[in-house]
Amino acid sequence: MFLTSPRRVLALLAVWLLATLGARPLLLPDEGRYGNVAREMLQGNGFGFGLVPTLNGLPFFHKPPLMYWLDMAAMQLLGVNAFAARFGAFVGAWLMGAALFLALRRWVGPRPATITLGVLATCPFFFVGSQYANLDMLVAGVLTATVLCFVRAVESPRRVDLRWLLAAWLACALAVLAKGLIGIVLPMLVLGPWLLAQGRWRQILQMLHPLGLLVFVVVAGPWFVLMQREFAEFNDYFFIEQHFRRFAQTGFNNVHPFWFYIAVLPALTLPWALWLRRPVATVPEAGASTLPGLTGLWVWWGVAVLGFFSLPSSKLVGYILPALAPWCALLGMAVARGRAWRWVLPASALACLAIVAGLAWKAPGSHRDVAERLAALQQPGDRVVFIDSAFYDVPFYAQLKTPAIVLSDWNDPTIPQRDNWRKEFADAARFDPVAAAKILWTPDRAKDLRCGPGRTWLVADKDYQPPAAMGTVSPVFVGANAQLLQVAAGTDCP
Repeated sequence: MFLTSPRRVLALLAVWLLATLGARPLLLPDEGRYGNVAREMLQGNGFGFGLVPTLNGLPFFHKPPLMYWLDMAAMQLLGVNAFAARFGAFVGAWLMGAALFLALRRWVGPRPATITLGVLATCPFFFVGSQYANLDMLVAGVLTATVLCFVRAVESPRRVDLRWLLAAWLACALAVLAKGLIGIVLPMLVLGPWLLAQGRWRQILQMLHPLGLLVFVVVAGPWFVLMQREFAEFNDYFFIEQHFRRFAQTGFNNVHPFWFYIAVLPALTLPWALWLRRPVATVPEAGASTLPGLTGLWVWWGVAVLGFFSLPSSKLVGYILPALAPWCALLGMAVARGRAWRWVLPASALACLAIVAGLAWKAPGSHRDVAERLAALQQPGDRVVFIDSAFYDVPFYAQLKTPAIVLSDWNDPTIPQRDNWRKEFADAARFDPVAAAKILWTPDRAKDLRCGPGRTWLVADKDYQPPAAMGTVSPVFVGANAQLLQVAAGTDCP
């Protein structure tokens, strides 16, 4: 029997996503990095409460702040933990599910809408994304809401609903605050050709209503203006380098062929992807009298997202999460025509839970054990030093009050050419050279670690051997993926 109340359906979706949100340690690098950025912003980082994202004390402008703000709010209420660090991902997933369900409920009816939401909720791609602390699911959810609000605004070919248009521009502004320019580029790429294909070019112009544009500017604009006022290089770095240069360059990690996403999306949405064995054209366009071109919207939406992110050579799986809503809409229409979903849905749900349980059991790459030992031993005034690695989750679990010193070869001329943790720190150093000089140490300064007001703790890989210049270094704890050492105070310190 179907749940008839939208509130109950969406409450059940929230319970499903929240139940396992904190069940496993943070994964590296993304979850450790982004979770700790939110933690640093919450504890105050010297740049104004909650305004400037910082990575180990240095301004970090790879992404805008919306996810950090959501995670900060959760940490304020629930404490600094993995559950709170994934709150932004949960919000994005719930928003995607809610927007798709409510739109389909209006256009095709309660039964197919509920089945489609069940398909989406039990897709491994969706469920794992909702449990993963990075920006991809949040931006996917806000983009889904943006597109569907715009579609609702132009639902009638004869007029534009101003209320839904303002909601769409509000969601669009939040999408920009979630990921940057794709927050406006992708919705326009989806909606423009779809409306033009129906000969509704006037509605494209009507979507640019002054009130809508005002809402967008008022919501999205202030943070970017403030960052540019505080940091002169912000616009060049955030917009030019992180958007245009990054999109066009080929020197980043995760290089895959053009067809990569075409293979990945069906694989990550099994078993439901099996329902598209028949041509898409045979999927009935239920609700066509309410919204002409509905099937065309789903198809073009998916094609536009996959095509856009297939152009760069660097391809991360999470980039195509904005294609998940239209893909599952097509799947849901096919699934709703039969009864097999009654047993496939619980089986797929169990598979999703098994994936999360496996990640919790293995905790690949986690340094939580080392961080917890460090938290138990450190005292005010102690220094923490990371040896040639970022150890993103250690500050999070150890609740470090001050940035860790990162000892590595910061004079290496190849750092700007490699998309890794050292480039992230080097980029951040551009915005605060004074702080960077205190945090980013070269190996020749290792001897200085013997001297200081407090104790010095080293976090290093398990095979690390301290140089003689560091003096006496004693192992304290060896964890699953790293070790904790203590540097003895030097007798020749001033």
